[in-house]
Amino acid sequence: MSGFSKRLTLADLVLIGAGGAIGSGIFRSPSQVAAALPSTAWDLAAWGLGGLLTLAGALTFAELGAAMPRAGGQYVWLSEAYGSLVGFLHGWAYFLVVATGAIAALAIVFAEYVGFFVPMGAVATRVVAIGALAVLAVVNIVGVRAAANVGGALTVMKLAALGGIVVLGVVVGASGAGAPSASAGTGASTAAGAGMGAAMIGVLWSYGGWQHASFAAGEARRPERDVPVAMILGTAIITTAYVLANVAYVRLLPPSVLSTSPHVASDAVQAAVGHAGGAAVAAAVAASAIGTAGIFTLTTPRVYWAMAERGLFFRGVADLHPVWRTPVRAIVLQTAWAMVLVVAWGTFERLIGYVLFVDWIFFGLTGAAVFIMRRRAGAPAGYRVPGYPFVPLAFVATSAWFVASTLVAQPLQAVAGAALLGVGVLVHRAWRR
Repeated sequence: MSGFSKRLTLADLVLIGAGGAIGSGIFRSPSQVAAALPSTAWDLAAWGLGGLLTLAGALTFAELGAAMPRAGGQYVWLSEAYGSLVGFLHGWAYFLVVATGAIAALAIVFAEYVGFFVPMGAVATRVVAIGALAVLAVVNIVGVRAAANVGGALTVMKLAALGGIVVLGVVVGASGAGAPSASAGTGASTAAGAGMGAAMIGVLWSYGGWQHASFAAGEARRPERDVPVAMILGTAIITTAYVLANVAYVRLLPPSVLSTSPHVASDAVQAAVGHAGGAAVAAAVAASAIGTAGIFTLTTPRVYWAMAERGLFFRGVADLHPVWRTPVRAIVLQTAWAMVLVVAWGTFERLIGYVLFVDWIFFGLTGAAVFIMRRRAGAPAGYRVPGYPFVPLAFVATSAWFVASTLVAQPLQAVAGAALLGVGVLVHRAWRR
């Protein structure tokens, strides 16, 4: 037997897409969005707009996924559209910081919330985080079916937790203590316009991750159909969950609390049921964080596998286990580097934050790849992005705006991002030799 084992169903890929986006952010940081806007009505509008833009991305990526349903997903599409250098830089950024940095951060969040039940110091927190990553690696090594089952169960748990918050918002928040407030007058509209840019940066960060369904295309039973559908359905689930969760937050919390709380979900649940809800929220955030880390452990090693198969990464990474049909070396390599980032988190945390924005460079390039592939081969016979060319253009423009806005707000990110990609160019040249 050679190649990946075709074990992933449409339901698996949908849960991968949804679970890849829903990490710990929706439970902790909606306050950053609310603080940038003059009213809760504008706050909800920002989350709805973010969902529509994300759906535009999923509809666009779906055309590429249907035409090129291969392991590695986005990496393969970028390589085919722009050449090996751009594809390599995408994989390089994912391995060095984008995926591994996110996994390290999620593991630390998981350990911190485990500390709600078992108090621990900084060293013990890192030990728990590293232990959790080791367990995730083992689960993913022994088979994609086991990994999908664990990731799917944790995704269902996080969706159930968000559903519980929504129910509390409907039932308890009916008193109107934190009901959505509308902006008034030209002054409020002007303030909303000024703050929407900053708010949308936070919103779009929270929506990222749905594209991970494409990375596991090599193990899908019907990849040409299931990968595109999974990305679209996944973003629809994410959008619905995020908008409804924020409706619940604004119904349970006064605007002054919503815009300043570092732990919005915890404060909202405690406002509804008292301190007894703290344990439930801690368990939900812990499950959500480790669930997303597990999905990234499942999906992104397939990118490194695809790179190695093309001779652009360590050749042994292209090997699959003879029984489990998983990229063992890719999983171990990614997990080992994520563990290093956990140990050195205090030193690297800011650097990782500086360079994560480059992921949106590749989002924009992938969206534009639809135009390149259509010019080369014409419109595909299967799935085509609806609303072409306006839907892909909207997503590409959003990606360009996101990158530009981030760099204007924090110009040091331009230096860090350029350094990351510049080193990647040199490494690509060395590997090609």
